[in-house]
Amino acid sequence: MIEYLVFFGFALSVYGIAVYIKDTLIGKTKPNRITWLMWSIAPLIAAAAAISKGVTFAVVPVFMSGFGPLCVLTASFFNRKAYWKLATFDYLCGFFSVVALVVWVITKEANIAIIFAIASDGFAAIPTLKKSWTNPETETGMPFIMGLISSLTCFTAIRYWIFSEYAFAMYLVIVNILLIIFIYRKRFPTFIKNVKIKQ
Repeated sequence: MIEYLVFFGFALSVYGIAVYIKDTLIGKTKPNRITWLMWSIAPLIAAAAAISKGVTFAVVPVFMSGFGPLCVLTASFFNRKAYWKLATFDYLCGFFSVVALVVWVITKEANIAIIFAIASDGFAAIPTLKKSWTNPETETGMPFIMGLISSLTCFTAIRYWIFSEYAFAMYLVIVNILLIIFIYRKRFPTFIKNVKIKQ
């Protein structure tokens, strides 16, 4: 029954994305559209590839990591101030992300698809990682916190420790941890200071 924790993770992902969308609609958060576009494509491909290999509940967090960004991308068009101005670096990352997806289309082999889906998602993450480091105030950390927990629930549903079952989930854990650290790193000293004052 523990594998059903993935549905708990699903609910957390929905909540995290809902918070991000709300902040986007009011202009508080400014998503990088290249990141969120590619984040919506790569995980959905990985989910399809995993399903083709017989993966069941373990694929739920991976699917949500694609569907959620698609909703964020859509929301960014409802507020002209709610997006990050794209630079050459962003487009280059987007280009390499697309190249990784094209390689999957050519190969049509599930494990290779997952490898290049991870590569595509990783290239797509770079612009937002960079923005989170330099301008953390333009990001909302909640979806990445919820995404981390959701990704961890994936491991409770793994039946066989084979590449197609754990690879993308492991990648999601790593990238979410990095984003959380980058977004909140400037807030940690203030938080610690406030805790000391209260003590």
